[in-house]
Amino acid sequence: MSNSLIVLAAGMGTRMNSDLPKVLHKIAGAPLVVHAMKSGEALGLDHTVVVVGHGGEAVEAAVKDWNPDAVVVTQEEQLGTGHAALQAREALAGIEGNAFVAFGDTPFIRPETLQSMLDARATHDVIVLGFEVYDPTVRYGRLITDGDNLTGIVEFKDATEAQREIPLCNSGVICVDTQLLFSLLDEVGNDNASGEYYLPDIVGIARNRGLSATVVRCDEAETLGINTRAELARAEQMFQNAMRAEAMENGVTLHAPETVIFAHDTVIGRDAIIEPNVVFGPRVTVESNATIRAFSHLEGCHVSRGSTVGPFARLRPGAELNEDVHIGNFVEIKNATIDEGAKVNHLTYIGDAFIGKKTNVGAGTITCNYDGVFKHKTTIGANSFIGSATMLVAPVTVGNNAMTATGTVVTKDIPDGAMAIARTKQENKAGFAVKLFEMLKAKKAKGS
Repeated sequence: MSNSLIVLAAGMGTRMNSDLPKVLHKIAGAPLVVHAMKSGEALGLDHTVVVVGHGGEAVEAAVKDWNPDAVVVTQEEQLGTGHAALQAREALAGIEGNAFVAFGDTPFIRPETLQSMLDARATHDVIVLGFEVYDPTVRYGRLITDGDNLTGIVEFKDATEAQREIPLCNSGVICVDTQLLFSLLDEVGNDNASGEYYLPDIVGIARNRGLSATVVRCDEAETLGINTRAELARAEQMFQNAMRAEAMENGVTLHAPETVIFAHDTVIGRDAIIEPNVVFGPRVTVESNATIRAFSHLEGCHVSRGSTVGPFARLRPGAELNEDVHIGNFVEIKNATIDEGAKVNHLTYIGDAFIGKKTNVGAGTITCNYDGVFKHKTTIGANSFIGSATMLVAPVTVGNNAMTATGTVVTKDIPDGAMAIARTKQENKAGFAVKLFEMLKAKKAKGS
């Protein structure tokens, strides 16, 4: 048997006031639809089908970037959630097992909650995820129960005053046998004010067939749907607060937790120290006992044990710091490996490079890696010293135990143990500075 996830991601999200499809707006660096997919994939589901509509090509690209094996199908006409779920039939033809139907704009359903729904399938045919809100004015559908049995779902606009007092609300997320799902959907009608086919209607159809339904409860925060920029901001805040709490629980020191921004996939080891105003983009791993100092920005990089980054440093994709590396203030590293014990401490750019063990790179050094068309690599050996304001014109190699003099422009390889000096000869012209300034001031006074 194979279990599947159907993510409905066809909503246009007009309230977002955006040209971007709603499910491509991001929380913690990942599109909403990816968050929805991650929940199911963390449960080990075998198949993922994403139903797209408006902006389908862009949504498909984001889906495939996260999971190349996901199947993307298109809902050509927006005819409701039941019609959208039905579009997954061909992709799941012949698949035996259970299917979850979730929503691309509901990013916080936990894998543990989905597991509880899967467990409930042992005793009931249709499982609906519900949550409790003790407010009769909230415009959620109400779940009507009799003991453990779910007897019906009433939309808010159709509910009586007494039914609106029911605190148990419908999230829309459903778990049911895969082929039974499509059989039930075949009977869903569109005899309603909107003329749409609604997914929750399968509960009543199942009950009419003599099948059973029940509710699994979760916290309301898990079911938060994103429809506006304000809700997106609230969701971001919720995610960040959860990540900060989890990091500290796992032994990470956050000096000012409320100022640290995590990505959805940030990994930080125990006893790491994160100072204030650090931003993590996607694909960052920081090992134990590393320190990320204030106002640093990291993305697509790996920081090994004992290394220090910042303050005011930027690690871009492909930056690999081995153990006990020091990256200082106003240093940018991109697509480069900095080997064990090396130091790049001040005002420096290292791109497309390898820096050997215990090498010291002086202030103002630049690897000139781009010729306008191609990127070229700089290689620096172990125990070398790169003098301040050195320009390394790639491709170029500096050997072990080598050095460059301050202000050197390196255009050819430096052998092991050698020192490179490449400067123009300095000339001092006596009195010329005074004469030049007098001439310029006179010119300014004339207004020319």
